Amino acid sequence: MPSSPDAVRRYHDGTKHNFRQFARSLGYLDWASQPNPFRSFDGAPVFPLFPAAAADGSLYAPRAILYDRLFEPSDRVEPIGAEAIGDLLRHALGLSAWKQIRREPVGSRWSLRCNPSSGNLHPTEAYVATRAVAALAGVPAVYHYAADRHALELRCAIDQISWADASSGLDDLLLVALTSIHWRESWKYGERAFRYCQHDLGHAVAALVASAAAIGWRARLLPAWSHRAIAALTGIDRDEDFADVEREEPECVLAIGPNAAGPIEYAADRFATMAKAGVWSGRASQLSQDHVQWTFIDEIARATEDPGTAAAQTGERLRPCRAGRRPFDAAQGRPEPVEGRGISESSRRGWGSARALFLQRRSAVAFDGQSSIDRDAFFAMLAAVMPDDRPPWDALWWRPRVHLALFVHRVDAVAPGLYLLPRDPAALAPLRAAMGREFLWEPASDEPPLVCLAKGDSRALASRLSCDQAIAADGFFSLGMVAEFDASLDEHGPSFYRQLFWETGFIGQLLYLEAEAAGARATGIGCFYDDPVHDVLGLHGHAFQSLYHFSVGAPVEDTRLTTLPGYPWEMDHLVI
Repeated sequence: MPSSPDAVRRYHDGTKHNFRQFARSLGYLDWASQPNPFRSFDGAPVFPLFPAAAADGSLYAPRAILYDRLFEPSDRVEPIGAEAIGDLLRHALGLSAWKQIRREPVGSRWSLRCNPSSGNLHPTEAYVATRAVAALAGVPAVYHYAADRHALELRCAIDQISWADASSGLDDLLLVALTSIHWRESWKYGERAFRYCQHDLGHAVAALVASAAAIGWRARLLPAWSHRAIAALTGIDRDEDFADVEREEPECVLAIGPNAAGPIEYAADRFATMAKAGVWSGRASQLSQDHVQWTFIDEIARATEDPGTAAAQTGERLRPCRAGRRPFDAAQGRPEPVEGRGISESSRRGWGSARALFLQRRSAVAFDGQSSIDRDAFFAMLAAVMPDDRPPWDALWWRPRVHLALFVHRVDAVAPGLYLLPRDPAALAPLRAAMGREFLWEPASDEPPLVCLAKGDSRALASRLSCDQAIAADGFFSLGMVAEFDASLDEHGPSFYRQLFWETGFIGQLLYLEAEAAGARATGIGCFYDDPVHDVLGLHGHAFQSLYHFSVGAPVEDTRLTTLPGYPWEMDHLVI
């Protein structure tokens, strides 16, 4: 399969849902082959990440940060160490809770994580490269993050001289590499699973960026790193460590820390050489005994392999779009919580805390279909996903390519109907030219720059387009994320297909947090009828493609379920 935009279009069109047929999958769930959601490396030394006290008994007391202040510059920056790394990973990729059906055996429980995942299947794995873990006396190493135990598994020990050469002598350096296990998603979703892995990757990146900000750190993607360099750093290219088990796909690497900058941007080859010369330990665990091979996924993975030249060729790093987030007014504060949500007082007290929001984030399974949200709260959510050249958006290196088509249902003082939010002012004219329908094009707001396309009840339409799911109609609003498709692939090459989905996941993660901060809840919707969405917008060809749907509303809680903390050491903070 040639590595070209045509190969991407072939996969994308071949995995579309339509009214008569869904993308290819088994059509049923083979529970006997359900993948284990947690990977481990047998034989690798394990280092628990301490939640409160450091290994030497000293207290780790990070700054308390309000969510509204999360991305503002901080005077207090935690030094890079095992405890701060544990704080970062716990609130970005760790377990947020366990769910269990009341009066059912323990075997009927399942875990939730801070980073959401399609079907709660979690294809994303994380690796950490640093010299800051005290258990190894500061010896540089590469670790795998074991989310089930909130621990680091030692994969590769590196000598000090090699690390110093690769890192240009930077001591306050933390690299977090993310990979995908396609089988975890394809087990349920078949050929469309590659898309969902990329959604999840974007969610995980945004979760890391937000968690880093709570510590006073910054996080940035390093696009000059090739997939081959990432595979070498993480050891997922080591055949001897992955014999007869599911392989992992390299995705991205982030520099995280007080600076998150410097000469490591183009040091991928040095890090790859360093890792190959290191001392490796551990063998990857098997996730399923039986598998179904989806060759279409293998083909698109190879067609979108990133050579690591995108940012170097385009120079798009930190290219500003516009200042979208409104300054936080301490006197005004956050909107009042949505009435009738019925959550506990302990959760109410956590709304202002960024870390509490990270842990309480959930994917809604149903909305009440009655509650509304006020105009200011709605606009605040939309403003939060308007990019600029500051955190969290400076973590991404490309200008915004994803825009929002909104179905507004119940927003006070905003007429129900279909709206458009271009996230880059330069995209408004191409969008208007591409939408071959007679729309109103009435300005609904300057900040954010919302445009009304059509007025009227769009609940049935929203539900129909999102695979007939009521959750798209029963919230305050739902939306489709429409990407500049052809132009992005032509400019950056086929590997940018992944980044388009990452951007949708990044937007979705911020919407999740914004919804929680407003006392509401959100959910990502990966199942939608692709071309019917385009037909509603009057879009033809591949100039723009809808990649992800989302919905926000007042949740209906499932009272049959008990909620337990993510880890045993959090039992003192039990909330049912």
